[in-house]
Amino acid sequence: MHKLFLPVLLVILGCLVLSCDSNRVYDEYQTIPSTWNKDSIVTFNLKTIDSVKPYNVFINIRNNSDFDYSNLFLIAQIKFPQGKVITDTLEYEMAAPNGEWLGTGFGDVKESKLWYKQNVIFEETGNYKFSLQQAMRKNGNEEGIENLEGITEVGFRIEDIQN
Repeated sequence: MHKLFLPVLLVILGCLVLSCDSNRVYDEYQTIPSTWNKDSIVTFNLKTIDSVKPYNVFINIRNNSDFDYSNLFLIAQIKFPQGKVITDTLEYEMAAPNGEWLGTGFGDVKESKLWYKQNVIFEETGNYKFSLQQAMRKNGNEEGIENLEGITEVGFRIEDIQN
């Protein structure tokens, strides 16, 4: 009896947490292997979305203590269904000046929900492709960091805007 109690309780709690996330329209994560190579692109495909409603868009990052930097630089790209492409170079603060991670979570892994775009209307109908690539560099090095350690997962999230 006691052996079943904990797993059943965890399933019930998990369902409650997921059902409370009513703003979520799209939320997906991809696991990064032991390092994130500078040429490795993480891609998310969005099949259908309301072309009239505005949304907020986020990049979610899970990192552990192997991430040796206080900031994270990313190149984000949106490919629209009819061929238009928007590319952004982004910088996110990942740690406070005292070195404490800004993300949430227990233990070694922290999760950061990072603003990407606000009040976005996906006017074109069809498939959108969102791509992320790490763009980290050490001071004075043009080539960038070949293999970035400490990023365990990269996520992409779209939320309804509450009126």
